[in-house]
Amino acid sequence: MNRLVTLVICVFVAVWLLMSTVFIVDQRQYAIVFALGEVKNVIRDPGLHFKLPPPFQNVLYLDRRILTIDTADNDRFITAEKKNILVDTFVKWRIADPRLYFISLGGDEKRAQDRMSQIVKAALNEEITKRTVREVISGERGAVMNALQVKVEAEAKQIGLEIVDVRLKRVDYVEQINNSVYDRMKSERVRVANELRSTGSAESEKIRADADRQRTVILAEAYRDAEKIRGEGDAKASQIYAQAFSQNPEFYKFYRSLEAYRASFKSRSDVMVLDPNSEFFKYFKGGATVGSTAGAKK
Repeated sequence: MNRLVTLVICVFVAVWLLMSTVFIVDQRQYAIVFALGEVKNVIRDPGLHFKLPPPFQNVLYLDRRILTIDTADNDRFITAEKKNILVDTFVKWRIADPRLYFISLGGDEKRAQDRMSQIVKAALNEEITKRTVREVISGERGAVMNALQVKVEAEAKQIGLEIVDVRLKRVDYVEQINNSVYDRMKSERVRVANELRSTGSAESEKIRADADRQRTVILAEAYRDAEKIRGEGDAKASQIYAQAFSQNPEFYKFYRSLEAYRASFKSRSDVMVLDPNSEFFKYFKGGATVGSTAGAKK
């Protein structure tokens, strides 16, 4: 039994060691093999590869595909004639030197994109400040993109990246708008808002008044119906009491006295001070006679 357990453990350890030494590199990836925290090897060829088990060697995978930086925000630049323009760009890039890329950026794609955005913005600012609005928008737009790509490629190569393409998606001229225009637009919006607010207040008062009227009508009708039902119930009760009294007056008096006793002595703490000979205690004295009399009459 002990041999069997030992054999199973040995097989499990062997399988684990084998699995930890084998790794697969996809054709869309680079693999960096680390030995005790240092870059040991960079694998560019896809397929099955081997390494030492952890913690002696570990593997980091990097994306080798062409990636895109395309932000939704426009950047503001100043041209040679000191006018503001908004420029929207996109960049196509990929990892060219995985070792240098890891050393420079730690293999973090987000850091790489931020760094590339800074490089592009600095190079674009340098090119636009040398040109007028007309040259940037139409005349020398191609030249601006070519010069931009050359500068960005030189900067990107130093951190292990390759620039595939840099484009100016859109260039818009920012016109200077007077404060009076904004004030006029603001006053117009305020006027419309006040009209809508006053109209809404009038409608709300109308709806509230109608709701109050309906509430008053509903309450009045409910009170009328309740009083009608209560009157009919009282009349029916009086009729029943009258019929019961006419059939056996003595038994009816006895029953009403029992109801009075029950209502008066609900708990042990109830106290009443009365004359023992009072009419209230009539059936306490002659209960048997009344019961027999009521039974006989019934």
